[in-house]
Amino acid sequence: MKIGIIVESLQRPLEEGIPRARELGAEGIQIYAVSRHLDMLNDPPSKLKAVKELADRSGLVFSAICSDLGGHGFSDPAGNPERLEKTRRIMENARIFNTNVLTTHIGVVPSDTGSARYADIVETLRTTGRDALNNGMVLAIETGPETPAALRQLLLDVDSKGIGVNLDPANLAMVQNCDAAEAVRLLGPYIVHTHAKDGVHLRDCDPARVYNAFAEGGFAQLVAETGELFREVELGKGQVKWGPYLAALRECGFDGFLTIEREVGADPDGDISNAVRFLRAELDRQR
Repeated sequence: MKIGIIVESLQRPLEEGIPRARELGAEGIQIYAVSRHLDMLNDPPSKLKAVKELADRSGLVFSAICSDLGGHGFSDPAGNPERLEKTRRIMENARIFNTNVLTTHIGVVPSDTGSARYADIVETLRTTGRDALNNGMVLAIETGPETPAALRQLLLDVDSKGIGVNLDPANLAMVQNCDAAEAVRLLGPYIVHTHAKDGVHLRDCDPARVYNAFAEGGFAQLVAETGELFREVELGKGQVKWGPYLAALRECGFDGFLTIEREVGADPDGDISNAVRFLRAELDRQR
């Protein structure tokens, strides 16, 4: 397994963050397709190529591109045609970065697998899965709103090699109070990328309410509505059991990226540097 860093987690412009990721010990990076530093929907190819060339000079590969467009993901039928088109354009431009993985949140999937909304999400994912395959890619669903068992059922229903999983163990811990190693055992064949993040579950919560609040107004709105339900913490200081989790990834044959994501904290450089050291020590322990 290899260690990556989400460049935006360093809270620097890309031209500073990319070489800094290498200095901190990363082998790969993930960037957002649409951010205040880059817009893969509108920026000219020359700008995208300049970012790729900077990564090349820094000795880094792209573990994935985050194609998340915010809002309710693919759970909003009215918005899906536009979202599908934008995702397709991101896939086409992502080929510049020589990666075959795009990650995204798809929104809250209805628990009623017989509902019209569930059927719409399944068909939408089949469509974007075909687009992914046409571009030599996999669109990886980030874990969070659903239990691993529910997400596995969705993947079985979609039945597309263009749709996979970006496993974020902290999301599962914080929202679902779920064991990451057990999630790997259920989702292993679909995992193409992971986020290395940690957190703690403080109170039981309604995952649908959590992610809908995020979609409408972000973390501030969620806390205003519910109080503190969970907390993201430094890698190794939360409830993710990294030894069993990494062992489970090895057992299922995963040999991709553990891409560090740090969404909070006043010292991103320090936290991410510590995270790299923590992951290296954990990986060395298992050799």
